[in-house]
Amino acid sequence: MPQGTLDGETRARLERATAALDPPFAVVDLDAYDANAGDLARRALGKPIRVASKSLRCRELTRRVLARRGFAGVLAFTLPEALWLAADEGAPDGDGAPGIEDVVVGYPTADRAALRRLAADERLARRVTLMVDSVDHLDFVREAARPSADRPLRLCLELDASLRLFGDRLHIGARRSPVRTPEAALALAGAVADRPEFRLVGMMSYESQTAGVGDAPAGSPLRGLAVRAMQRASAAELAERRAAAVAAVRSRADLEFVNGGGTGSVERTAAEPAVTEVAAGSGLYGPLLFDGYRAFRPRPAAYFALPVVRRPAPGVATVLGGGWIASGPPGADRQPRPVFPPGLRYRGMEGAGEVQSPLLGPAADRLRVGDRVWFRHAKAGELAERVDAFHLVDGDRIAAEVPTYRGEGRAFL
Repeated sequence: MPQGTLDGETRARLERATAALDPPFAVVDLDAYDANAGDLARRALGKPIRVASKSLRCRELTRRVLARRGFAGVLAFTLPEALWLAADEGAPDGDGAPGIEDVVVGYPTADRAALRRLAADERLARRVTLMVDSVDHLDFVREAARPSADRPLRLCLELDASLRLFGDRLHIGARRSPVRTPEAALALAGAVADRPEFRLVGMMSYESQTAGVGDAPAGSPLRGLAVRAMQRASAAELAERRAAAVAAVRSRADLEFVNGGGTGSVERTAAEPAVTEVAAGSGLYGPLLFDGYRAFRPRPAAYFALPVVRRPAPGVATVLGGGWIASGPPGADRQPRPVFPPGLRYRGMEGAGEVQSPLLGPAADRLRVGDRVWFRHAKAGELAERVDAFHLVDGDRIAAEVPTYRGEGRAFL
């Protein structure tokens, strides 16, 4: 079966489960989702996995995986989202269920209103941890939130995890934190210690060049060799530097956690003694960009279906919409991929379109108006920005329809 396609058994289950639905709609196959969760926990070598919520963007599915052994806490992407996830029943944003008690905001915030709310709520202040990487962040939060020493805000320091070569002339990885060296991390930890309204409780670093770059790209064996060599060099450099930085910060702060990694580097990052937990989220859905790894292969769990609405010419079937392009550098790998019927491809001059997407190939001639084409998204959580709900498929039935963040009226970016 070609990489990235939808096997016949899974497709038959999904078709039976969703027979009464009109596309467009999205599904999450719970068999695959739960299997992926088990595989992630195995790869984490006994260390807890903090769930990256931006890769799910569905509160029910976040709760489902947090109920499993091996998963603890959430890595949120904005402070308003973190406050919403942490809110208890009866709180303004509560939904009748207990809030999540350990939420780290994975990115610095400049949301003054959310900061004021955090500082004013003792329970939320215990549950939510802010990300910082500069004294400027400390000054901004202090001015915006006016926290007190009696109720200090929890902070996490982000260490840069990129690989820099040739005297920093070559930068590989995401440009995130300016804190790179143990000395810089110690200086920022000291700045936090000098401000009693803050408490440094964690450290984080995200090695995107290993966690988010496949080492076995389809059809590019030479590129795969280069990626693997880069990742070995990056992992060795980061493990040494991260251990030194953690040791330096621990001399000034009583750290509760040291977070690292992502879906693509779970076992490699978990093997570092300095790391106490790893982050992961995309591997639960298994999107297209995670097809290209040698060490693991998540089962595709998230799909969406679009209806055929035109047959403009022989060998062409047009579906409604489809331009659900993933973020990142523009390229063909950011387009959703039609995975059933097999053999469909986009027209080069149109690609995945805003209102319609012509699909070419012999399989197009077997499609009629009203038929479905099944797709996979290139990235994980971004699918949830396109639909109000996920239909959760258990075996060959729909077990539940649950809202995405969008379906709950939540826009966090």
